[in-house]
Amino acid sequence: MIVYLAGVETYESYYPNQTPDDAYILSSFFYHHSRKNIPDWSRSDRHILDSGAFSTFKNPNDATKMDWTKYVNLYIEFIKETKQKLFFEIDIDAVVGLPKVEYYRNKIEDAIGIPPIPVWHSSRGWDYFCQMTENYPYVALGTTKANEQGKAIRKNPSILDKFIKQAHKNNSKIHGLGFTNLEWLEKLKFDSVDSTTWLNGAKFGSMVRFQPTGQFEQIIKPLDKKMINPRLRVGTSFNEWLKYQKWALKNL
Repeated sequence: MIVYLAGVETYESYYPNQTPDDAYILSSFFYHHSRKNIPDWSRSDRHILDSGAFSTFKNPNDATKMDWTKYVNLYIEFIKETKQKLFFEIDIDAVVGLPKVEYYRNKIEDAIGIPPIPVWHSSRGWDYFCQMTENYPYVALGTTKANEQGKAIRKNPSILDKFIKQAHKNNSKIHGLGFTNLEWLEKLKFDSVDSTTWLNGAKFGSMVRFQPTGQFEQIIKPLDKKMINPRLRVGTSFNEWLKYQKWALKNL
């Protein structure tokens, strides 16, 4: 299993141009499109590109006012410029409706010659997921926690397993967007997932050490000690998760 590390922009802010070449990275077009310098790792075959559309949902009013056709065209330009091999569709069902999402998906495929990875949400229904796995070589499970059905799916490993088996039945790979429950990942046969959990060291001051068994040891700060500085927390956490990434490739 490939465990892509998302949110690497935080690591880059402390360690510019030091992201290892062999790291598997997920990054967002929302992050890249406003910047002049495109990091080398974003052009790597080990990179997977998210459309960044979800970032607009932080402000629903802005999302409905956006010129999505312009956004799609910019997305296409970036994919071409950086020669992306894996990239997600612009899954904005909640903003423009599924027919428009399908139109944009086809527009991207026609322009690039490679189909985007369609992203299933609970509003699309089971039959639609089955069609996705029949028509696309790679699909993604990205159900939001914003509705009860989405919450139920993400919290239930048996339901997730049903989706995974259906994808593999039709010879389609499946990516779990934001699925990082380490215990479940040893049982659920996703082909790939992505995680920002490594950022917890920066957010909450927690530290971990990867163990050869595939687990993380939590490092507890002694009461009489100050927390190590943010830069070292980010660097240490990132490197420990790189170890997990390599372990997952061989063992999951």
